[in-house]
Amino acid sequence: MVEFRARAPGKIILAGEHAVVHGSAAVAAAIDLYTQSTFHLVPTSEDGGAGAVEVDLRDTGLVFSWPCSRLREALGDRPAGVNAPRPCSSDELAAMAKLLEQEEIPEDKIWLAGGLSAFLYLYTSILGCRPGKAVVKSDLPVGAGLGSSAAFCVSLSGALLAAAGAVSAQAGNGGTEWGSIDRDDLELANQWAFQGEKIIHGKPSGIDNAVSTFGSMIKFKKGEFTNLRCTNPVKMLITDTRVGRNTKALVAGVSERVSRHPDAMASVIGAVNFISEELSSIVESAAEDEIAITMKEEKLAELMQMNQGLLQCMGVSHCSIETVLQTTLKYNLVSKLTGAGGGGCVLTLIPTLLSKLVLEKTTAEIESHGFRCFQVEVGGRGLQFCRG
Repeated sequence: MVEFRARAPGKIILAGEHAVVHGSAAVAAAIDLYTQSTFHLVPTSEDGGAGAVEVDLRDTGLVFSWPCSRLREALGDRPAGVNAPRPCSSDELAAMAKLLEQEEIPEDKIWLAGGLSAFLYLYTSILGCRPGKAVVKSDLPVGAGLGSSAAFCVSLSGALLAAAGAVSAQAGNGGTEWGSIDRDDLELANQWAFQGEKIIHGKPSGIDNAVSTFGSMIKFKKGEFTNLRCTNPVKMLITDTRVGRNTKALVAGVSERVSRHPDAMASVIGAVNFISEELSSIVESAAEDEIAITMKEEKLAELMQMNQGLLQCMGVSHCSIETVLQTTLKYNLVSKLTGAGGGGCVLTLIPTLLSKLVLEKTTAEIESHGFRCFQVEVGGRGLQFCRG
């Protein structure tokens, strides 16, 4: 039995959230927290003759299975072109909704429906209705603004495309190390993942799946992506406030403020654009020694601090976010929200020369408020592949 494994990173927004909707540049980066999808095809004889498609969502403790015959009846026997990703039709969405109605999804996990629909669409589009089993597990908290749905779609697309023979990857040591995928294969996985994201979110920007696929950092402005090369390691402490937020309502709130105060908000959005552009230049600049690295980090911290002030002007902060800001400020550290705001996650820049003791004290004090912290490196690799 050949097993295909793919993993894709989550993401953070370093600068430009909300303002990007109004024409500003934004900068997003991959982080070293991953979602991993493992997949293998099941021979029909091994499955008792009938065959089924199964997905084990390991972090939720839930397993879902559909007989291949039922999938053929509902969706037809596909694929219709692995190398030509296409949007999911309204008829297909309706058919998948009916398939999910027959599943016992717990009420407190009803949000899984979108991800399961994306799974069914990606699976049947890439592999048809052949029997197989996928196992998905993740380091990323769900719904916290760290790109968990994009990492799900990217890792799943990678594993399924590998099983279909549509992508080739380089894995070292007989499948024990994560290997790279060439640019064309990455682009194919990204296009499929975007179709999955559209099923989950409706009208995503595409930035989350692009960062998860290609890794590193990306500048995004008016629908155009520019890859950034991060020349020095950047480390962050991510705080998950565990406070849920309504992204659509927060985005709408900023738009309403833009309508009520067009001149003032134009200045705010223009300032955010300058911050994103300058931050892009700084992360690509080389720093050869400790003094240069410290100066670079100080500039990044100042830009983060300014961006946070402008996000407060937009009305998207929250008391939980302010608690993190005040806590880290006591240790002379700079923080900003990432993503939609209104709760969610907060970034704190970890300077290279920061002592381990100060970091431990900061983390402990933040977590004393009931929050959860992760130390991450920013700007790493995107989709990776391993064949076992």
